[in-house]
Amino acid sequence: MFLQYVKHQDPCPLCMVQRVIFIAILAVFAFAALHGPKHVGQRVYAALIASLSLSGIGVAARHIWIQNLPKDQVPACGPGLDYMLETMPMADVLKQLMHGSGECAAKGWTFLTLGIPEWSLLCYIALGAWAILIAFRK
Repeated sequence: MFLQYVKHQDPCPLCMVQRVIFIAILAVFAFAALHGPKHVGQRVYAALIASLSLSGIGVAARHIWIQNLPKDQVPACGPGLDYMLETMPMADVLKQLMHGSGECAAKGWTFLTLGIPEWSLLCYIALGAWAILIAFRK
């Protein structure tokens, strides 16, 4: 959100999907912290976080793949996410989002030579690993 509102870099559709997944992971971690579950509950929350992390890994990997396609194989820019949500069924929106668009191929901000999707992938792996560690601690 810093890059969007401070640096004025509009997120592509896959970036928005990744953002929603991060928010969902945060919400599950917050509910788990507030709930303070015992052993079985910890595993349930950990399974939810791990499954969300796997979803994030898939989306981030797809995004990285699109960014590394040759220019002639990059998907064409499609309609905006707001338009798709207003006019298309959710299944079609998700299919279109995962197909990607030309916007998703643009490499913007980088840090230590890694772009946003690469950092997202690393964060999803770390959050998923953390959830698994929580599930199997004694």
